Amino acid sequence: MTTTLEQPAIALTPAAAARVAVIATKQSKPAILRLSVEGGGCSGFQYRFGLADSVEAGDSVAEVDGVRLVVDPISLDLVSGAQVDFIDNLGGAHFAVTNPNAASGCGCGTSFSI
Repeated sequence: MTTTLEQPAIALTPAAAARVAVIATKQSKPAILRLSVEGGGCSGFQYRFGLADSVEAGDSVAEVDGVRLVVDPISLDLVSGAQVDFIDNLGGAHFAVTNPNAASGCGCGTSFSI
């Protein structure tokens, strides 16, 4: 019998989880990062990040080291299979999304098109 493992709907890297944990502690909030997609930005859609108070009904959840990444069903259609990472280098510190659904993106990395 062969078992096929499905690709996770969304992934959170350990670096991103660690950063969310630090921010959540400083703000006295649960370690829940919400990723949503909105229309706009220079490429058509833009990523929005924020701390959430709870997981909502219908959310997809990825958990790493006790930190949860949640995505609503509508946004998940646009970011399914994506990975959220935290980048800290000379260019600055920011959350970055590697989205296999994006046909193109902008230079700042916060917007994309399908």
